[in-house]
Amino acid sequence: MVTYRTVGEVMTGEVVRAHPDTSMEELTRLLTSHHISGVPVVDDDDKVVGVVSRTDLAGRRAMRSRSGSGRDRVLRALRRIAHAGPAAPRALPAGGLMSSPAVTVHPEQRVVDAARIMERRRIDRLPVVDEEDRLIGIATRRDLLRVFLRTDEEIRADVTDAVRLHGSAHDAGSLLVDVRDGIATIEGAAGPGADSTALIRAAWRVDGVVGVVNRLTAERRSGRPSSAHRAH
Repeated sequence: MVTYRTVGEVMTGEVVRAHPDTSMEELTRLLTSHHISGVPVVDDDDKVVGVVSRTDLAGRRAMRSRSGSGRDRVLRALRRIAHAGPAAPRALPAGGLMSSPAVTVHPEQRVVDAARIMERRRIDRLPVVDEEDRLIGIATRRDLLRVFLRTDEEIRADVTDAVRLHGSAHDAGSLLVDVRDGIATIEGAAGPGADSTALIRAAWRVDGVVGVVNRLTAERRSGRPSSAHRAH
């Protein structure tokens, strides 16, 4: 049986958070003391209104500095902010620094979809919200990575099940599924009763799949790779 891990299963329930009026000094302390890259900003109803990251705090000038790595430049800027204190000029609160609207996910969403959102938006953490957009958790890259640390054989078994569920018994049974380094290859004749597009999409939705090679044909192939497995 194919099982898809959800964000709610891997998220962290205890979340470090800030409010729109949280000072820059306090934001810096939260990030450095908890060793995190960003904090969600919530209103009085605990609804997520934005996210403040290390980059937001460091500012564009620190990021454009020519010396040191990107990480070192951000850390140096954060230290300067912390040492400057609350009276520093242009020390905006969280509401003036945050990225808004925040990119969020719901607990019932699949881990694979959350991972793709992170990759597309180039972010390291996603606030998890309920149906009223109230903060209930946080999902980080590390949380999601635990799901993707699966063997190719485990992934292949789920892709095989997914193919079987989305095709007729005869058509799915004639297909070959192989997985190497998270890349699933589906080969064979889909048959007149199978929806090739649906089969490929089903494979993409399996946790741990990072790519799908479509080798489906209208006619049955005579040669089969020895490392592939029948979907039965």
